[in-house]
Amino acid sequence: MLFRERIIFLGTAIDDQVANAVVAQLLVLSREDPEADIQMYINSPGGQIYSGLAIYDTMKMIPNKISTVAVGVTASFGTVLLAAGSKGKRYALPHATIHMHQPLGGAEGQASDIEIQAKEILRLKASLMGILSDATGQPIDVLEHDTDRNKYLDAQQAVEYGLVDQVLIPPKQ
Repeated sequence: MLFRERIIFLGTAIDDQVANAVVAQLLVLSREDPEADIQMYINSPGGQIYSGLAIYDTMKMIPNKISTVAVGVTASFGTVLLAAGSKGKRYALPHATIHMHQPLGGAEGQASDIEIQAKEILRLKASLMGILSDATGQPIDVLEHDTDRNKYLDAQQAVEYGLVDQVLIPPKQ
């Protein structure tokens, strides 16, 4: 039912399987109508960077405007996807929590393998800082400082930071 209304719900950690499903939904919806908006509701603790980048790149590649909505918590790459929505169409529900941190990874093996993995995580960090800087307008040095450790924002703070454009207020009942 949600899919017929052009709504994608990302409500879990992001891995290859989840990313493939979300990418497929984006492509199908774009193919059906390349001019109609797509809504993406996000309640995700984040996940694998490469999987998240597959979703991010697809969001940016298709011609549709994509509204993103933080529901519950967006953390790590969930926050990157939230901020990747079309400008003016990035929202947070009033009690949503938005979380950012630097990329995480582990390395084991021979010294040369660890060095390769360290270079890769630094490359990914630079890429993510660029993505978030473009999305938020924050300078990269500010983002690097703010993501050095866990940073939690409420919905209004996410607006002020530039991660979302507006807090959605429910209508009075």
